Amino acid sequence: MVEYILRRLLATIPVLAVVAIVVFSILHLTPGDPAAMIAGDQGTEEQIQQIRQKLGFDRPIHEQFYVWLVNVSQGNLGVSIFSNKPVTELLAQRIEPTIALTVTTTIVTVFLALPLGVLAAWHAGSLIDRSVMSFAVLGFAFPVFVIGYILIYVFALKLSILPVQGYVSISEGFWPFLQHLILPSFALGMSFTALIARITRASVLEVLSQDHIRTAKAKGVPTAPLLCSHALKNAAVPIVTIIGVGIALLLSGVVVTESVFAIPGVGRLVVDAILSRDYPVIQGVLIVFALVYVLINLVIDVSYVFLDPRIRY
Repeated sequence: MVEYILRRLLATIPVLAVVAIVVFSILHLTPGDPAAMIAGDQGTEEQIQQIRQKLGFDRPIHEQFYVWLVNVSQGNLGVSIFSNKPVTELLAQRIEPTIALTVTTTIVTVFLALPLGVLAAWHAGSLIDRSVMSFAVLGFAFPVFVIGYILIYVFALKLSILPVQGYVSISEGFWPFLQHLILPSFALGMSFTALIARITRASVLEVLSQDHIRTAKAKGVPTAPLLCSHALKNAAVPIVTIIGVGIALLLSGVVVTESVFAIPGVGRLVVDAILSRDYPVIQGVLIVFALVYVLINLVIDVSYVFLDPRIRY
């Protein structure tokens, strides 16, 4: 098992190298002169030259990449062009709302999707199964921002039971903190819930057709232990895989969700940086998101060993 984990750790090194090259190349693949775009239409040649020197654009490309890579490996993601603050400081200021939204969305979706998927598999072909699958189709059909605006209209404007927008830190009270996360969590997690429910149904349905399940039924094992201890446990690998992939996909979904609900998280930071062409911030956020994505996939790969001891590839 240790050898398998070490192999998976080593396998992340080339992935991170490719990610670093892609993120660094984004700035240089952008059409036009980045320094001129940052300076704006009113920028003088002198201002453009100062921006080039500040960002190191006057150096050879391989030297720029080496300096940037060394800085990133030391935790230095650069300095924002417009706020003149370190990118790590800006991320630290915005990371709490994004983490809170991601965690609450994951909790909500997993606790909704797993029972729905198992229930649909147990009642395959019935009205319950068709209803769950219809919900899954609708969950994929509607974009996050559409679901968000519908939830705002119903629960915030019409019923007035939840706040429209904003974010409250957990240090200011758990209930206000939770109130501001309920709507964005459901909006962001709708497609995630639908995805997990579909995969859970398919995986559990496959397990339910196996001989050991029929033997357990013949021995009179109650329904709840049969589904949880036998079926769901043996279907865990694909379900855990899709949960991990979904968590990684949430990182892209928070950009839209935080904009709709005016949550001052990393997603809003990315949008503001793109609008102002703050390239160091864009690169810093992308490299952090990519690193989180790689780490999540690494955790998923390692978890296979514990979920299914037969896995040793």
